[in-house]
Amino acid sequence: MRSYRIGIDVGGTHTDAVMLDEFYQVIAETKAPTTTDVSKGIYHALKEVVMNANVPLEQINYAMLGTTHCTNAIVERKRLNQIAVIRIGAPATLAIKPLMGVPEDLQEILGKYMYIVEGGHEFDGREIARLDEEEIYRIANNVKGKVDSIAITSVFSPVSNAHEQRTAEILHEVLGDELELSLSSEIGNVGLLERENATILNAAVVNVAKETANGFIDALKQENIDAKVFFGQNDGTLMSVEYTVRYPILTIACGPTNSLRGAAFLTNKSDAVVIDVGGTTTDIGVLSNAFPRQSSLAVEIGGVRTNFRMPDILSVGLGGGTIIQVFEDGSFQIGPDSVGYKLSEKALIFGGDTLTATDVIVALGRANIGDACKVNHFSKDLLQAIYEKMVSMVEEALDKMKTSADPIPVVLVGGGSILLPEVLKGASEVIKPANFGVANAIGSAISQVSGQIEKIFMLDELGREKTMERAKQMAFEEAKIAGGDPEDLVIVDIEDVPLAYLPGNATRIRAKAAGSLKKMS
Repeated sequence: MRSYRIGIDVGGTHTDAVMLDEFYQVIAETKAPTTTDVSKGIYHALKEVVMNANVPLEQINYAMLGTTHCTNAIVERKRLNQIAVIRIGAPATLAIKPLMGVPEDLQEILGKYMYIVEGGHEFDGREIARLDEEEIYRIANNVKGKVDSIAITSVFSPVSNAHEQRTAEILHEVLGDELELSLSSEIGNVGLLERENATILNAAVVNVAKETANGFIDALKQENIDAKVFFGQNDGTLMSVEYTVRYPILTIACGPTNSLRGAAFLTNKSDAVVIDVGGTTTDIGVLSNAFPRQSSLAVEIGGVRTNFRMPDILSVGLGGGTIIQVFEDGSFQIGPDSVGYKLSEKALIFGGDTLTATDVIVALGRANIGDACKVNHFSKDLLQAIYEKMVSMVEEALDKMKTSADPIPVVLVGGGSILLPEVLKGASEVIKPANFGVANAIGSAISQVSGQIEKIFMLDELGREKTMERAKQMAFEEAKIAGGDPEDLVIVDIEDVPLAYLPGNATRIRAKAAGSLKKMS
């Protein structure tokens, strides 16, 4: 029996969908406008791609979704959970309260129930103080019925998570197993405040993730599709629904990573720069061994500084819907505003009243869409100057993402990549693969499942070899929980950084396992 899979990716302008067969051949593809209610756009794209594919519904076994729901909830401050924040770190961390430096409007939403209790560990795993279990019981009773999610952060929990785990046990004992708990040792890296922020954001979007997952499953059922559902995460791999609800923050920035994975698959290039041009922005990322290069810097999400893993993506305010302003003196400004998903209404070539980047390339004869007559009144010299500036914006960003002066292969994907020429400064070659317009949805559909851990280990305890094996095993376990096939998992990335300032021959190990989806029973 043949097997098919659906891949959907939600962008700022379009929601792209593809249907692939078991050989990863594209059977059907579609682009639907991203709607204000994101779920409606997903449903329309799903319905259309299923209709276009015309395959037996019972043979559609997998459905993958890369979504902006959680990102939008944080940025727009909407539909966030009622949460409590528990920091285990008194008396050592009393000087700086949780949510310090977070925008005030978000503090008001997330900072209603904040507690700092005694406990936590030193950098070498010794207790700063005993965990105040009585206070945890008191907090649990105090927030009962008032919150639906709790963020727990303990000092140096990446070294020892014992206090976070015990706190979770007490909270479940008092509040029941249904309450969603986010533990910082499972989400962020070393660095208390940024890790705490990431954990708080994770707790805040649990309900959004649940609603999105249920909505997607319901949409599939409406089409009579009984498929196993997976979500894209921001390292270019997939995770199960259960894993998504537990770690919804990992869906943030999955769109650009889906494009990178799709580009790697379509071109068979494992090391390249990928330029993904959408309707609103151009996102530039780097493929390393066919996976997105990760950022080593703290990342801000909705004004909140965090330190959980994120792809190294540079965004430029240039896309197909970017608004071009032309002034009386002949000067012009490119973006950063965009007409977004209203391109087909607003652009001049479609009878609208706004000059966009798409209008410019149509007027110059670089694309054949819409009605070119509607942009004939612009000076060719002006249009050429605008176009050259658009290209230079991307070339400058490309140069920033490269790690050496040597030319490197560049892959162009995204519906807006028609904006760019076949030659770019700094590129050894520019490749625009087949199905480039839906590379993000393809990336979502073909992705593997992964699990990653980042933890400080004391080599004096087990020795280097056994410690590395233990880290690998932990990564394998995470990948299994995420939905990976235990028989197919391999370590795709491992690095260790000795920490000279810590005793016990300490080292920070990051290990990542990836493999195929667990086969359906």
